[in-house]
Amino acid sequence: MNIGAAASASGISAKMIRYYESIGLIQPAARSAAGYRRYREQDIHTLKFIHRARGMGFPVEKTRELLTLWQDQSRHSEDVKRLATDHITVLNQKIAELQSMVNSLQSLVSCCAGDDRPDCPILEDIANPEHIDESNHH
Repeated sequence: MNIGAAASASGISAKMIRYYESIGLIQPAARSAAGYRRYREQDIHTLKFIHRARGMGFPVEKTRELLTLWQDQSRHSEDVKRLATDHITVLNQKIAELQSMVNSLQSLVSCCAGDDRPDCPILEDIANPEHIDESNHH
């Protein structure tokens, strides 16, 4: 199948498929006599694997490691588990950062009158975070 069909079948855009080929994440596709990329079912299966890993938030290099482990029949599950456990730690850190952002913004929202006056502590904080007195947000 061509790159458009491979993109549809895998959920990865044609542009990203080309990018993954350019960085060596996937092997370059076979080419037709006219020079068009041709993808086999195994290629689609690999692209779906990458799509799922990326959807779980694994960065490209960790996806590369997972892909290598997936393709290695002599792999040790402990290596896979370690990658996943490390990624959980990263995700939990991101969750904590996002929750902190929500808390800060919620505090600012509660201080905003939300009326027809121009004064807005939300904009003031974004423009000058060091000038907002945190004690006024509680």
